[in-house]
Amino acid sequence: MSIVVTGATGQLGRLVVDRLLAGLPAGEIVAVVRDADKAADLAARGVELRVADYNAPETLKGAFRAGDVVLLISGSEVGQRVAQHTAVIEAAKEAGVARLAYTGVLGGPSADFLLAAEHKATEQALLDSGLTYTLLRNGWYTENYTAQIPTQLEHGVAGSAGEGRIGSASREDYADAAAAVLTGEGHENAVYELSGDEAWTMAEYAAELAHQSGRPVAYTDLPADAFLAVLTGAGLPEPVAAIYVDVDVAGVSRGLLQGGSGDLARLIGRPTTPLADTIAAALKG
Repeated sequence: MSIVVTGATGQLGRLVVDRLLAGLPAGEIVAVVRDADKAADLAARGVELRVADYNAPETLKGAFRAGDVVLLISGSEVGQRVAQHTAVIEAAKEAGVARLAYTGVLGGPSADFLLAAEHKATEQALLDSGLTYTLLRNGWYTENYTAQIPTQLEHGVAGSAGEGRIGSASREDYADAAAAVLTGEGHENAVYELSGDEAWTMAEYAAELAHQSGRPVAYTDLPADAFLAVLTGAGLPEPVAAIYVDVDVAGVSRGLLQGGSGDLARLIGRPTTPLADTIAAALKG
């Protein structure tokens, strides 16, 4: 039996593999990647590479073995993910894997904003497959915001989230949770709603960034159409920008990303990473 991580060269995937290597022999870990060259460092550490592509179902047939425990990290291509994820699930079922964990979205079926639709469809496909599963319903990554700090310091923080609170956690927190359920006992057919210990508003985020940077940073709450114009003006295709506007309007402002279950802290056995710490790390570069 191996622990198999798909999307292993992505930002989350690499962190999960690192966590696994800290506690397991490298020979028990498999990285499923599209490009073996990009995973050469993992191979050098003794991790087995299996080359497969979400968009090429025939390549997935060799990605899994009977008895494997698999982490399906959701793809990044919005609009294509249901087909991609379903292909992984079908290949995993055919191989006879022992369990498949999936990184979905906070709230699961109750999340009715646009970005959640593909995650909900994937969860249903996994349930319909009959595979033993673990659902990791990840909340927002704090890095979704801190990655924009250079722009935020120049132009301020904009959005349509109102006074909605965001229970974000660091990408490392979610990686620790994934590693915990892949290696631990008692996670069969379990569902975890994962979010940070403390939820914050966009205005509070801007205030913390201003405090740490020593520069004036304010949050401007915009009507949806104005926020859409900001995002498209920054280069996002309009269909993608519309989805992110909807996250604020239909998700954050309505409290759907506030979280508060405590599942994440319980899984990782420590408090989640505070907003201030992730901002500080981003400012240090």
